[in-house]
Amino acid sequence: MTDVAQKLAVVIPMFNEERNVAGLFARLLPVCTALGRPFEIICVDDGSKDHTAELVRGLQNKHPEIVLVRFARNFGQHAAITAGFAQVSADWVITLDADLQNPPEEIPNLVCEFARGHDLINTVRVGRQDTFFRKRASRFTNALVRRISGIRLNDFGCMLRGYSSEVAKGIVRSREYRTFIPALATLFARNPVEINVAHAARAEGESKYSLLKLFSLQLDLITSFSVHPLRALFLVGTGLAALGLLLGALILILRIIYGSHWAGDGTLTVLGILMIFTGLQFFAFGLLGEYIGRIFQQVREREHYVVQGVDRAGDPGQT
Repeated sequence: MTDVAQKLAVVIPMFNEERNVAGLFARLLPVCTALGRPFEIICVDDGSKDHTAELVRGLQNKHPEIVLVRFARNFGQHAAITAGFAQVSADWVITLDADLQNPPEEIPNLVCEFARGHDLINTVRVGRQDTFFRKRASRFTNALVRRISGIRLNDFGCMLRGYSSEVAKGIVRSREYRTFIPALATLFARNPVEINVAHAARAEGESKYSLLKLFSLQLDLITSFSVHPLRALFLVGTGLAALGLLLGALILILRIIYGSHWAGDGTLTVLGILMIFTGLQFFAFGLLGEYIGRIFQQVREREHYVVQGVDRAGDPGQT
């Protein structure tokens, strides 16, 4: 198969993006057309409450390359990407945000890397248009996740990435509960690469990721690909137990030397130490609960998302 015959798919998760639909396709369609290869654009409506799905469906009459996958409710960005991968009929797949923070004009750079034989194209956002706090938090979590998971990526949060059809199908088959797709893809790739891409301010609307959701996403990433937190708990627990024994022995010795009245004077100190140990115990229980909860969710084998319908141009009686 020649390079020109390689079909490209662009998968776009969407959640309440009606204000960005027109601008997105005004820039994306010319970029894909200029590549001179067959392409499809798979939009996954992740349970939007606005007119996102209607606007995308309205574009299908003029642009039959557009496919719309509609979720029954909101299942999250990574579930939407997986659902998009399940609909792909292309050789190369690129994921893209609908908010235009990742410029569609960067797509040809990813296609060039595909043509060089890479099956996974990871990206690093250059000149990020985010708040100072968000950029610093991202740098810290990227370093932390690299250390804990052993996955050598410089930017885990960039949506603009490229996947070969084999890698995309491997992700769909894995059926992991609450996984992190960019990290999971590294397990299936034979020849990955990482390139720099531009970053822009969000075109319209607000980010769907609150601080709580970002924290949850990082927790998913860490607990999905590493047991280091559990091992760290064992080490911390061992150290605290040793410290507790030493502290107990010290208090006993000082009680013998200075009498029982001395021990009474240290009541608040002992209470403070007890509270620290209790807090660490609850932290450990919470982390263990996160892993056990994942096992519970996985063994139930429930569907990770529910597709309400798939709309393609020319389909009779679209639902």
